[in-house]
Parts: sequence; C-alpha cells; structure tokens
Amino acid sequence: MTAKPPASTISITTPSDHELSWSRRFRAPIARVFEALTRPELVRRWLLGPEGWSMPVCEIDLRPGGRYRYVWRRDRDGQEMGMGGVFEEVSAPTHVTFTEVFDEAWYAGHALGRYQLVDEGATTLLVQTMKYESREVRDGVLRSGFEAGIEKSHERLEAIFSE
Repeated sequence: MTAKPPASTISITTPSDHELSWSRRFRAPIARVFEALTRPELVRRWLLGPEGWSMPVCEIDLRPGGRYRYVWRRDRDGQEMGMGGVFEEVSAPTHVTFTEVFDEAWYAGHALGRYQLVDEGATTLLVQTMKYESREVRDGVLRSGFEAGIEKSHERLEAIFSE
C-alpha cells in the first residue's frame, strides 16, 4: 500500500507586526480536525514537535475560562518543557482562542492564539495565528526554526486521519 502525500505543507505568514500565522490543509472533515486539536488522547499523539519527544501531561478543559496544560519530555535525557493557558473562546468546530504561557519562557511574555478551521468539503483548512507582545518577540519566534516542529507535528496529525 502506497502512502498518500499530505494534503499540503504549512504556509507561514506575518499578518501584522505582532502576529505569526501558519496554515495547512488536512484530508479530513472539519469535525474530525477539531476533535484532534482538542481531545487530550489525540493531542498527545501529534503535538510533539521534532522526533524524540513525548507528552506525559496533556490536560484540556475545553470551555471559555477553562485551562489547558501541556508538558513535553525529551526521551534521551528526560528534559521537560511545560506550558499552559486559558481558553478565551470555544466555538466547535470552527475556532478556539487561547492564551499561551511557557513555564520557562523562550520568548518574552505571553501570546494569544487562535485555531480557525475552514470546511472545504473533502479537506479542512487549519489556520493558527499567534499574537505576541511585540514585533521583536514575533521575529525571534520566526528565527527559532519553529516551523520544522510544526511540520513534523502536522505530519503526525495527518497520519491520525488516515487511520
């Protein structure tokens, strides 16, 4: 059996001085993509970044005012990285708005994030936008090489839809 190519790769833009946005199409209905973004048992399977990381903590209280908490662990040495935030707005299956704060900040301050899902019939377009406290913070995130981790995570997410 030949593996299908991904629906698309990520596209990264800077919609404003403080914002970073990336998008990708997935071969799955909108409800299934929303579920994969918001159910802990699915999130911990795909939101891992580069190879060699696991997610021992994945807590999601999906409601306005609800909190979420993620902790990643690097398999080779046990180093952990944690983050969390609050859901500001939840409108299934089209969007979720949330705050983001890392335990040990690798960028200054916090961010406001948004998942936006667009039903395209056979595919769903996922657009994630992050608004940072300054242009300098946004540009630092851009220089970090974050897109490689996002691409790998999105490949895992696409694989879930093939099951």
